[in-house]
Amino acid sequence: MNLPPLPDFNDVRAAANRIQGQAHRTPVITSRTVNEALGAEVFFKCENLQRMGAFKFRGAFNALSRFDARQRSAGVVAFSSGNHAQAIALSARILGIPATIVMPQDAPAAKIAATRGYGGNVVLYDRYTEDREQIGRDLAQQHGMTLIPPYNHPDVIAGQGTAALELFEEVGALDALFVPLGGGGLISGSALAARAMAPDCRVYGVEPEAGNDAQQSFRSGSIVHIDTPKTIADGAQTQHLGDLTFAIIRRDVDDVLTATDAELVDCMRFAAERLKMVFEPTGCLGFAAARRMRNELAGKRVGVIISGGNVDLDRFCALLAQ
Repeated sequence: MNLPPLPDFNDVRAAANRIQGQAHRTPVITSRTVNEALGAEVFFKCENLQRMGAFKFRGAFNALSRFDARQRSAGVVAFSSGNHAQAIALSARILGIPATIVMPQDAPAAKIAATRGYGGNVVLYDRYTEDREQIGRDLAQQHGMTLIPPYNHPDVIAGQGTAALELFEEVGALDALFVPLGGGGLISGSALAARAMAPDCRVYGVEPEAGNDAQQSFRSGSIVHIDTPKTIADGAQTQHLGDLTFAIIRRDVDDVLTATDAELVDCMRFAAERLKMVFEPTGCLGFAAARRMRNELAGKRVGVIISGGNVDLDRFCALLAQ
């Protein structure tokens, strides 16, 4: 099967113009403590401070803003564990588009509540026994809605790449960039930005150790499907990459790394205690890998994308109390 044209850096630039004035230009922060611990100059791109609390708003708004009149009238359907759900619901509300979101019944309560609060019609399913993609396709066909998947879509990928675009615009070239990896939308868009703006930058995708389908795919040369992984990184509980994201990852990413749940909790605790910020487990994936690679990063300029901060406070406290 032939792939549709892959998005490129021009699409990332166009997305940046499209979302300007709607998406926040999130801050880049540094920490003397982190720099000393890694022996490097580390820049955190804080997408936990993005609208609805995660980078997903970028891709969702970019995709929905390109709908024609028929699509806007019929509405959008999406499937998501939480952040894409909220992003689609909020973007749809801003643009006046009806939104239906397929979410796992065990998604964080705060993410379900927020999605509904943004006006999304939430359809719950069992992530361990049901196929969210099929549910989404069926709803789209039955009601004439447009399906916008959480990562395997050119407009979504281009929109997500604007986070890295902003990072490079603000701090200049980097030696390494660490990006959380679930289905691959953020790492794909980030790689497009990196290859154009800092060609020598090594780009690393980081996924949960318990669900390393992307790492297996990257090293085997074909997309690997796995069972839904059991990890606290709910935003990266994906079973496989998309064909678009895999193609970009194979071409433009230097390696795919993993992080344990224990490492994610340690990063969450550090962020709360020293950075005075709330990171969700998935958001810590890149930070965790950078800490593990400290010996290789000595003397380097390092970017870390913190993908989101949407975590139930009770869950957050329970994890840190372990």
